[in-house]
Amino acid sequence: MIVVACKRIGTSVRDAVKSAPAALAVTIALGGTFVVAGCGHSPPTRYVALSPVASAAPRATEPVAPVQLTAVHVPAALDRLEVVVQRSANRLVIDDGARWGAPLDLMMRETLTQDLLARLPEGAVVLPGAPRQADTRTLVVTVLDAHADESGTLTFLAAWTLLSGRPERVTSSRETTLTAQLTSRDAAAQADALSRVLGQLADRIASALAGR
Repeated sequence: MIVVACKRIGTSVRDAVKSAPAALAVTIALGGTFVVAGCGHSPPTRYVALSPVASAAPRATEPVAPVQLTAVHVPAALDRLEVVVQRSANRLVIDDGARWGAPLDLMMRETLTQDLLARLPEGAVVLPGAPRQADTRTLVVTVLDAHADESGTLTFLAAWTLLSGRPERVTSSRETTLTAQLTSRDAAAQADALSRVLGQLADRIASALAGR
């Protein structure tokens, strides 16, 4: 039995179906399978995603030792499917009607990898999870803070660490603060601003890796 019902605060899916008016419920029998569709009171959930951003600088052409972005660590308060915005040091705003299309840390790693692919020479970026050669360096990014102020400016503080050798050791570690202006306060604008600061971060990382 497949049940599709509206989400009601404080009730389970089964309770929501039981309490739905008969006139608003439809039961369809198809070969012994019943599909029950209940009414909807909540607005539809909005899903947002990050996207790669083009660089204003030309793509590096000189050979660069291969590198693989293995992880992007995000603060625990932001590491959830709901879109969360830190308005100030002690205030978080959660948009219950908006969800990230995938776990935020994985989406940020995928987007940042695409940004680096567009900025570094061919063959310099090893995709996450792909087999790697012995000389491939490891890149780890840690997001320390991401919050928007009352003026609509997103401030993004991150650290990135480069490791190489066998056993691996830290060869470079840097911190950077980036900003982007939000066009509005909705979840799509948050995703757009975060995509832009990731593009800026990719610019910084690519420049350092290429020795510019």
